[in-house]
Amino acid sequence: MDKTSPFAIHPALAELCAHLARMMDLRAAAALLEWDQETYMPAGATAVRAEQLGTLHRLAHEWFIAERTGELLEAAAASVRELPPEHLAVRLVEVVREDYDKARRVPPELVAALARTESEAREAWKQARQENHYAVFAPYLERLLALNREKAEALGYEKHPYDALLDQYEPGMTTEAVRVLFEQLRAELVPLVRALADQPQPEAAFLHRYVEPERQWALNRMVLEAIGFDLQRGRLDASVHPFSTGIAIADVRLTTRIDPHDFASGLFATLHEAGHGLYEQGIDPVLERTPLADGASLGLHESQSRLWENLIGRSRPFWEYFYPRLREYFPGVLDDVPLDAFYRAINRVQPSLIRVEADEVTYNLHILLRFELEVALIEGNLSVQDLPAAWDEGMQRYLGLRPETLREGVLQDIHWSQGAFGYFPTYTLGNLMSAQLWRAIEQTVPDVAAFMQQGDFRPILTWLRTQIHRHGRAWKAPVLLEQATGHPLDAEPWLTYIRKKYQALYPAASVSLS
Repeated sequence: MDKTSPFAIHPALAELCAHLARMMDLRAAAALLEWDQETYMPAGATAVRAEQLGTLHRLAHEWFIAERTGELLEAAAASVRELPPEHLAVRLVEVVREDYDKARRVPPELVAALARTESEAREAWKQARQENHYAVFAPYLERLLALNREKAEALGYEKHPYDALLDQYEPGMTTEAVRVLFEQLRAELVPLVRALADQPQPEAAFLHRYVEPERQWALNRMVLEAIGFDLQRGRLDASVHPFSTGIAIADVRLTTRIDPHDFASGLFATLHEAGHGLYEQGIDPVLERTPLADGASLGLHESQSRLWENLIGRSRPFWEYFYPRLREYFPGVLDDVPLDAFYRAINRVQPSLIRVEADEVTYNLHILLRFELEVALIEGNLSVQDLPAAWDEGMQRYLGLRPETLREGVLQDIHWSQGAFGYFPTYTLGNLMSAQLWRAIEQTVPDVAAFMQQGDFRPILTWLRTQIHRHGRAWKAPVLLEQATGHPLDAEPWLTYIRKKYQALYPAASVSLS
């Protein structure tokens, strides 16, 4: 270990870090195999890949929960006792202690069973989605639900089993707290969506003009580099469902999906994943191969993707710089479309069936529905067999739409095939955080709009790196959010942003700014 590292101040601390690094290497290897499964793995390798992932996750878990980890942790804790609470060594010990206590509650057999089943379920989901045949996926979903209920019981909870699952992604958040926030959003968004949907919608057919995939790939990579994503320490590939994976701080993998007749979908997916990737690349390198080398929470992670995709990527200053370049990359495609028409089109409000293609206003309603369904599934109040019908009814209730196919409905998201119960609420929590962070950026970065108009995103990225990225998991998300913005998590900044933006875009609609 580098002698200048904050973790080299005592032999006990250095030994703990060396021990943890081996576990982190196993997790990184598993992450690489999972990335490969979604990008380049041949379909025939599904069964052996499931076993490989089960082995790696089990080994990493067993290594971490071993008695030796506890001994090293106690010795390291004694070595940092006199240090100030903000010292990285103290933060490492506290985070590892919390992770260790939780991990020891989960049997290695359960960890391996989850990893194997998730790997198999991902392939079953892909097949079910392609064939529009829910029965292919349903048995795996049953098994994943049973395993997640078992995991919730192992982890423990005070009020609701979903709390234990949610805590994996958003530490400290509870089912009840999410319900309170979501009820506030539901009360405002349902009538707002109806008011905006009743207005004349901007022309958007030009967004579906044919654009060669090669030109789209070139544009997406140009935009990535322009906003600060380092393609020497990352890459962009194709997948069925766009995602990002941090193998290491210096190895961040993004994926997107390219549609020759919908270039905007791929571009905004790339911007979304870039937000995640910029977070991963911005973590202080000194945290590499430690449990601190990750995002503070999935909600805070999602705040970065939603900020770059929407608050920046759908803003007029962003496109005042990029629109001429987009026309250059797509010659002849948008020559007859003025910037104002393009800006209105990419911000139109139109209830849709697909979450990842939803506009800013309707997006959270997709998440509210998934949260309701997840909780009901975990509680046992909704069966896997009845899930498709419940999904369709919820879409009708929230968005006035009913899916015609399972691909447009219950099979559209990959998350449940990954066993990620408790994950969906973090999307909306991230939306709320993104608006709080953007308000703080506007207040502390002079002329941020002017920088974007010039294609200079360094002031924004520098602020985010200083306030959020560099810390990794050293501090919990609520602490970082309040330090950066001066306020705890609050829905009002996002609601104010939405009202202001869409009153300007739809001046005839009844959009209250109060």
